[in-house]
Amino acid sequence: MNGYTENLADFGYREQDEAKDIFEAWKLNGLPKDFDNDGVKLAFNMNSGYVFLTNADYQVAMCGDNKELYSFYTSPYEGHEGSFEDLLDEYKNMNKEDQQWFRDIAENISRLNEIKKVA
Repeated sequence: MNGYTENLADFGYREQDEAKDIFEAWKLNGLPKDFDNDGVKLAFNMNSGYVFLTNADYQVAMCGDNKELYSFYTSPYEGHEGSFEDLLDEYKNMNKEDQQWFRDIAENISRLNEIKKVA
């Protein structure tokens, strides 16, 4: 068993509440700027406990404490994971390829100036 499911029957009460928060955040604030709305599905990682949205491109959107959705990224080379802010904190520790990948994301969501401050 890989721990990933889209089967709502696998969602416990806590996960159902998180799903409700995700749908409410989507309704109120929309999807993250860089999250494509093609093939959006609700998913649950039973190993981590995370409930999230995913799509046809395997992007991930999660609900923050502020009840807004944010993109959750995984770098392609070293596997750094987290929100934009999490990865910004790790930027100096990334290899050159992951730094370039992250700069591309930052440019796409108009936040490149934040990388320049930590570089």
